[in-house]
Amino acid sequence: MFFARRPSLRAIERFGARARELPLSYSPIGMAQDPPEANTKGYDIDGRVVRIGNGSACFDRAKAALAAWKHFDLGWVEVFPRNAPLDSGTVVTILVRHLGFWSLNGCRVVYGLGDRVTNLGFAYGTLVSHAESGEEIFEVRLHPESNEVTYRIRAVSRPRVVIARLGYLMVRVLQARFRRDSAEAMRRATGGAGSRG
Repeated sequence: MFFARRPSLRAIERFGARARELPLSYSPIGMAQDPPEANTKGYDIDGRVVRIGNGSACFDRAKAALAAWKHFDLGWVEVFPRNAPLDSGTVVTILVRHLGFWSLNGCRVVYGLGDRVTNLGFAYGTLVSHAESGEEIFEVRLHPESNEVTYRIRAVSRPRVVIARLGYLMVRVLQARFRRDSAEAMRRATGGAGSRG
């Protein structure tokens, strides 16, 4: 859903309430997991891994940041409700400001990842109220061999609505910007620095 100006909190809440009843806009669930070849024909596959620090204290901060959706603290992208649980079935509304207008997009957490000892993550999938169709993974990991803490995004997507298809090249620019800015948000949230991939 597109807006000429930022929608009110009440409009965002109404959108989110309706989104809870909507189906996913893609299948199968799990398409963002490796290997990338299965069930992804016609989709763009993107990923980024960044080092956000070292050690178990940094990893604890990274897990807390992920659970608080700090990877969406970008200024031009926000998630509602704030601090939504990462449990499967949770529906969130993503508010995006781009090219002078705003959009609301519905997503549902579809599965969790990790053992919470060395990694924690989740994937959400797009609902039919989203301009794109696909699935995205967000994960933090402590690498025992190096003590390095990383943040990973992996997305499988394709345009779903006409405006996203017509603006495909701009959509790809915004997706790359999101991955870059999300990595920076996680670095800020954990007090870390450095990158890989």
